[in-house]
Amino acid sequence: MRFEQRLVSHWLLTAGVGVGGALALPGHSVAAVEGPATSAVDRQSLDDAWWTGPILAAGAGTLPQGHALVEPYLYDVIRYGRYDRDGDERSASRTHSYGSLTYILYGVTDRFTAGLIPTFGYNDVSDGRDSSTIQVGDVSLQGQYRLSQFREGSAIPTTSLVIQHTLPTGKYDRLGENVNDGIGAGAHTTTLSLYSQYYFWMPNGRILRSRLNVSYALSDDVDVEDVSVYGTTAGFRGTASPGDVLTINSAWEYSITRQWVFAMDLLYQRDSSTRLSGTAGNAERIDEDFGSAWRFGVAPAIEYNFSGRIGIIAGARWFAAGRNTSATITPVVAVNMIY
Repeated sequence: MRFEQRLVSHWLLTAGVGVGGALALPGHSVAAVEGPATSAVDRQSLDDAWWTGPILAAGAGTLPQGHALVEPYLYDVIRYGRYDRDGDERSASRTHSYGSLTYILYGVTDRFTAGLIPTFGYNDVSDGRDSSTIQVGDVSLQGQYRLSQFREGSAIPTTSLVIQHTLPTGKYDRLGENVNDGIGAGAHTTTLSLYSQYYFWMPNGRILRSRLNVSYALSDDVDVEDVSVYGTTAGFRGTASPGDVLTINSAWEYSITRQWVFAMDLLYQRDSSTRLSGTAGNAERIDEDFGSAWRFGVAPAIEYNFSGRIGIIAGARWFAAGRNTSATITPVVAVNMIY
C-alpha cells in the first residue's frame, strides 16, 4: 500500500512532468513568447490571449534563448479509497501527501530548453505515524528540443521532443520505524515524451488552445534494504523492478478574457507490473508481483494571468476510474513566471 502511494506522488512529477506529473504534474507555459501573433477580423488575436498552462500537460513551446521560467507547485494528494483489481472502488484510510515541485527552466537556444525540477514532500496519515519532517524528494533533469512551430493559418502544431531523467535523491528504504519518511522511488527513471500544441478559434472568436502529450517512462532496478516504500520490513534484502509507465495527456484551455482562462486536463496512465524479490529477515524467500495498473483522471482548473509573463492557476486532479490503484483527489496551485 505504501508503495502505491509513492507511485501516485511520484507520478504527479513525471506525468507532465511531472511531474510531468507532475502533479507530472504540471503544465508550464511559454505561449506568451511563442512567436509573432497575427490579428484576425472578428476573432481574438494571439497576442490578446495570456496563458499559464493547464495543471498536468506541459507546453510544447521552448523558451527564447536567454529567458528563464520558474514555476513552483503546491499540492495535496488526498487518498480516500482505492480501485481494486476489478476496477471497483473500495474504502481506504485517508492520507494526505503534501508536496511541492518547481520547474526551473532556461532557454539555451531558441529551440532547446534545459531545466531542473526539485521536489519536497510530507505525509500525514490517519492510521500511522506522519513524516518526521519535510523530506527532500527525487530530482529531475530535463531537456526539450522544439521540432516545429505553430503559425496561424497552418495545420502544423508546435511539437517538441522531451527527455527527462529522475535521480533517486529521496528516501525510499532503510526508513527505520517510520515508513512515511519515504517519498522517493529509489530508481533512475528516464522519460521520453512527445509534446504537441495547437490553437483553434471558436465560433465566438475566442481561442481554444489544445495540447496532446505522450510519455513513456523506464526505470532501472532498485536495491532495497529493510523498511521501504515497496512494503518491505526490517531485515529485508533484495531488489525492486519498477514497471514501465505510459501516459497520455490531452489538455484544453479556453480564453474567457485576456486574463481569465478555463483549463481542463484528461489523462490516461498505464503502469506495467512492479516486481519485488529478495529475502526477509528470517531468510524466507519473497517474490511479489504488484500487478499492472491503470487510471483515468480529469483536472479542471482556472487561470488568472497578471501579464503575458506572470500567471497563477488553481484546480484539482481527480482519478475518476482505475484498476489496482489509489482513488485520490489532488488540489493544486501554481505560479508561472517567465523572465
